[in-house]
Amino acid sequence: MFGDFLKRLTQPEPAPLAHSDARLALTALLVRVARSDNDYSAAEISRIDRIIADRYGLSPFEATKLRGQAETLESEAPDTVRFTRAIKDAVPYEDRRSVVQSLWTVVLADGERAEEEDALLRLVASLLGVSDVDSAMARQHAEKS
Repeated sequence: MFGDFLKRLTQPEPAPLAHSDARLALTALLVRVARSDNDYSAAEISRIDRIIADRYGLSPFEATKLRGQAETLESEAPDTVRFTRAIKDAVPYEDRRSVVQSLWTVVLADGERAEEEDALLRLVASLLGVSDVDSAMARQHAEKS
């Protein structure tokens, strides 16, 4: 279903993503981090829906639809390193930095900070090119929300 999208995203020099493609890719990252501890909880799903509804101005129905598409994309996407590096090359830094805060919010949504999620998020932030300082500030903001 997303083969052509993934092919474009993982080319050696991908073109910047259109807004709709960028939001799909970034939502797929939210799903990947939430699934990383093998406990994709209702709290995490609800948090993802709320994040993307707020971030992209979507209705609850539209947010659920986007998350569903992102779940499919995430399951078809290549390994996290290639997928995240491709997003880094195609999405502006400010968007990547703000999504790291959203990723931390998802990690913390179920009240547990699983080692798998924590480790994956640190890797993803690094691969996205988000500085350690910006990632730490994003985590602190997520813990307060």
